[in-house]
Amino acid sequence: MNVKKVIVATIFAVAFPTMASAACPYDPNCLNNPYGAGSPYKADGLNNPYSQYGSPYSNKSHTNPYATDAPKLYDSQGNYRGRLSNNPYDPDSTSNPYGRYGSQYSPDSINNPYGAGNPYSNKPIYVVPSR
Repeated sequence: MNVKKVIVATIFAVAFPTMASAACPYDPNCLNNPYGAGSPYKADGLNNPYSQYGSPYSNKSHTNPYATDAPKLYDSQGNYRGRLSNNPYDPDSTSNPYGRYGSQYSPDSINNPYGAGNPYSNKPIYVVPSR
């Protein structure tokens, strides 16, 4: 369940940077586009369960609860916003409720609707997979 919250929060942060562009079904870099970056068939896609970034067994995947090299998150200013990870013990994980990037009270967390995770912010969050 926590993975779904992280994925939904990231999709909202990446796909909905402002209310004016609330949907991005035609943007090839949007995770909300099922034919672009959000395609479950994209070879290096986050939504492809067989890719290294979507597999629950890959160390580079956001769905692996033990991953230590999960994709990194950055805002448009280049500020680091943690790792898109399902690992609740990783200090940089967005799933760590006590960490800087996972706490709902931290100003640096995408889980804080009044901080970095503000849905009305004009600063989109970018997912950068490890290479």
